[in-house]
Amino acid sequence: MAKSTTVTIRLKPEVSDKLDALARDTNRSKAHLASQAIETFVNINAWQVAHIKAALAEDEEGGPSIPHEDVVRWLESWGTDHELPRPEPKQS
Repeated sequence: MAKSTTVTIRLKPEVSDKLDALARDTNRSKAHLASQAIETFVNINAWQVAHIKAALAEDEEGGPSIPHEDVVRWLESWGTDHELPRPEPKQS
């Protein structure tokens, strides 16, 4: 079995009650469910932060980008009679 670390957390009573019920209904321990939830949260957020950092680094290197104003103008045109084409990246 993989090595693990113990962490103590405080939950709102209503969350704790839901966790109790879910553990009971799924025949899993509360610790297992909490560990699974934290692992999923950490993996998703780590992926997101890594991609944000990569995009920022690419922008700093002068890679192609689309100005924010162009994206906003494009999004605001969605669903209108004058929908704009997707903006094209420009070399910085």
